[in-house]
Formats: sequence, structure tokens, C-alpha cells
Amino acid sequence: MAAGDRTYDVVLFGATGFTGGLTAEYLAEHAPADLRWAIAGRSETKLAAVRDRLGVDVPTLVADVSDAAALADVVGRTKVVATTVGPYLQYGAPLVAACAEAGTDYCDLTGEPEFVDRTYLEQNAVAERSGARIVHACGFDSIPHDLGAYYTIQQLAKKLGGEITAPVKMRGIVRSNATFSGGTFHSALGAFSRAKQMREAMVARRRMEPRPEGRTSRAVAGKPSRDGDLGYWLLPLPTIDPFVVARSGAALPEYGPEFAYTHYAGVKTLRYAVGGSVGAGALALAAQVPPIREQLKKRVPQGSGPSVGRREKSWFTVDFVAESGGTTVRTRVSGGDPGYTETAKMLAESAICLAVDDNPKTAGQVTTAQAMGDALLARLQAVGITFETR
Repeated sequence: MAAGDRTYDVVLFGATGFTGGLTAEYLAEHAPADLRWAIAGRSETKLAAVRDRLGVDVPTLVADVSDAAALADVVGRTKVVATTVGPYLQYGAPLVAACAEAGTDYCDLTGEPEFVDRTYLEQNAVAERSGARIVHACGFDSIPHDLGAYYTIQQLAKKLGGEITAPVKMRGIVRSNATFSGGTFHSALGAFSRAKQMREAMVARRRMEPRPEGRTSRAVAGKPSRDGDLGYWLLPLPTIDPFVVARSGAALPEYGPEFAYTHYAGVKTLRYAVGGSVGAGALALAAQVPPIREQLKKRVPQGSGPSVGRREKSWFTVDFVAESGGTTVRTRVSGGDPGYTETAKMLAESAICLAVDDNPKTAGQVTTAQAMGDALLARLQAVGITFETR
């Protein structure tokens, strides 16, 4: 079907899970009255239970990721698919492929670099031909970092008189008191256990992906250090976020002729900095041993997550410092519980933005800044995520 002839604006996969349920609740409470949306999954019984809990007459669509015909049917009837079904490396590829083939826009919550790189290799060209926008990392990975860097570039350009003509060095420092869900933990263990495959996918993508002409944009590995201005110890953060930011920098000329981004976690004391580094290293090593990895998964099962009370006490900040031609700009993105409450908000608003807003003309695998930019930034500001110049 042509996009204008489709039955639904948004179909949400994964509403029976923890984060998917929060996303469905957000849509039920905050979606525009005329938004045509539905929930999809493999169990009609579980979907009906979600619908009853929501208290809205939302359609339920049955489709399993292993059933190509059912996926094609559901995907072909909507403008946008949003999915929380992970780990994405295990479950995500068929849905991306169906959307790319059907010309259906797609957004997810993945923070798995190997999955993102493999879907680029396999589906980017298909999506470019069909007109589909494949937008990964539409939650805490990586919207606060990607749109935060985008916002910071805008503020830097204003301070420089409207255009950036000198190289830009930017660093982002994330802090939070939040905890994680079983799904996030399982995805992290999977990524730690596949370092070789992740590297292979990254190298293959670099060989295929075109580079901007006359400009550069890159993610730069940082070193542990002390930020005297912010008062934090900085730990390099090996997440997908800096790569997403660098891809936006490559796609958008307003980032200047040379853009470099470094990503850190910020902690207040040296003791926590050392402890965090040791803990992350121990988890990465444990993930290499299959029996230990499986035991860790059992201790934090998928479908589990922090309580309402815990989420209400959670917060995040991401501080950005950008320097160009002797000029410095400092900004901050901040909000509540990053992994679940705010992530559900970010995914839902991304799906709505793709479905109804006047966005830049793009296709293929694109970032949030590239695909939605100002429209999504305005949406998130309107629902309580703060973007401010310091």
C-alpha cells in the first residue's frame, strides 16, 4: 500500500513486555486523538490483556517474528513500526527487513552496535529504494546524546554568527542514578560476548558506507581524566551513542568541516570511577564464559524492571561541551528515569513524529537527528525533557 492508504499510523511491537508496556501506556495517555495505532505480538491472549489494562479500544494484531507472511501483512498496513522486542540481534532482523521491503518507517530501542551495523549492510539499500526510514536507537540509547549534540551544534552556530567554519571538538558526559531491566542486561551480555563479530560488522560497514565530501565526522575514544569545569571524573563510555552522534555529524553539514565527538560517564569521586571501571571489566570477562553468562541472565530475567517508586526517583543528565575557533558552548539534556519512563516517551514520540510531522526528506538507515531533527526536538521539549544552554 501507498503510505496514505494504510490502515494505521503506528504499530507497536512488544507491548506485552516491560518497556513495551510502558510505551503502550504512554501512547494510550498522550497520543493525538486522531492517531491510528495498534499493538502487535505473537500472543492474542497477552495482547488482549494489555488492551484491557490500558482501558482503550486499541486493535491487536498477531504476528511472530519467525512468520514472514504475518510480518509482511502487519507491516504493510502501517506507516510506522515501533518495536521494543529484544535482544535485537536475536529477534530484530526480520522486522527490519519487512519494513525496508514495504517502505514502512521503523524505530526501535536498540543499543546493540552489531545489530545496527548488520542491518545497515543488509537493509540500507533496500530501504533507500522503498523510501523507508530505518531509525535505530530511539530511546536513552541514543536520543539524549544524538539530539543533545544536535542542539549543542545549533547553539554553537548561533554564538559564532550562524555558521561553523572551524573544526569542532565536543564531549558528552552522562550521569544517572537509574537501574536497568532484564532486557537491557541480556542485550549487554550478548554484546560483550560477541566482541569479534561486532568488530567484523563495524569494519564491513565502514567499507560500504559513503563518507561526506570535503568534511569529516568521527567518534574519538577518550581517556580517563578529570573535568575541572564540571567537577567530574570522566570514564570513556563504550556504548553505541558516540557512533550515532558521529553519523549525524557526517550526514548534516551544519556540524562543520571537522567534527569530533567523545563520550564519557561522569562520576564525582575517584573511588566510584575506579569501581565502575573494574565492575564493567569484570562483567565483560564473565560474558565470555557461556555457563557464567547464562547464570547471570537467570539472575536478571527478561521482562523484569524497576518498580514505579524506583523509577520516580531516577534521573539523568548529559552535559555537552563544544569548542570551535576559540568559542565554547555548554549545554545539558536532562530528564527523569532514563531507561524506562523517558525511554518509552522517546520511542513513542519518535514514532508519532515519523508518522505525522513534516520531517526532512530521507530514506535508508538514518539517525534521529538526521530523520527528525527539529520536529523531534520540539516534541521532547514539550513533554518535559529539558535541553538548555548552561
